Amino acid sequence: MAAADKVDPIHQFQIHPIIPIHIGGYDISFTNSSLFMVATIIVASAFLYMSTASRSLIPGRLQSISEMAYEFVGNMLRDAAGKQGMQFFPLVFSLFMFVLVANLIGLFPYFFTVTSHIIVTFTLAILVIGTVIVYGFAQHGLGFLKLFVPHGVPGYLLPLVVAIEIISFVSRPVSLSVRLFANMLAGHITLKVFSGFVVSLSALGAVGVAGSVLPLAMAVALTALELLVAFLQAYVFAVLTCMYLNDALHPSH
Repeated sequence: MAAADKVDPIHQFQIHPIIPIHIGGYDISFTNSSLFMVATIIVASAFLYMSTASRSLIPGRLQSISEMAYEFVGNMLRDAAGKQGMQFFPLVFSLFMFVLVANLIGLFPYFFTVTSHIIVTFTLAILVIGTVIVYGFAQHGLGFLKLFVPHGVPGYLLPLVVAIEIISFVSRPVSLSVRLFANMLAGHITLKVFSGFVVSLSALGAVGVAGSVLPLAMAVALTALELLVAFLQAYVFAVLTCMYLNDALHPSH
């Protein structure tokens, strides 16, 4: 079983209870997924605190990275939703840092990738869409429904267009969550498969070791690709969040 676990690409996604907790017939145990979500928050918070504690006029490397992340998200939000959108900066920045740090932590061997589970990414997506709906109705009332009625559409096409817009809006949390989940899941499975090839071939002697060079090179290349994907998926999640928040701010546009 131990050898099988080393080459099993699905084993890394299994959730195991660390502190079993059962209340009223419900399992709310503290799991490895919970542990790494807590670790993600601690690492992100600690990095931001330590890198900005000095507040130097001439920033060091860590402070520069923090300021770059701040400006990166700020410019993204302003470009998508205007200056009014900056009221959502804490939400967007928190989501960006959580997804980014969770993705990066998942790259370490034997660590758990929380963003590879659809329940986590779907919860984040529901948070975004829920914010859009609540703020949209609170700020604009029924005028928020203008979001589903584009300007310039002929009357005879309006029912079809409105139906399409509603379906598109409802599918947003699905597409937002599945995009992040699928990319992280597929990347880690592929990396595990090639790493398994290296282990399996190396056990066959000299010929196997020579044959393991190619899958080893692929594993190294995939690791670099996964590092890029970790940043890219955090960016995509944040930029789509900005675009959806713009709909709450300007539903008639």
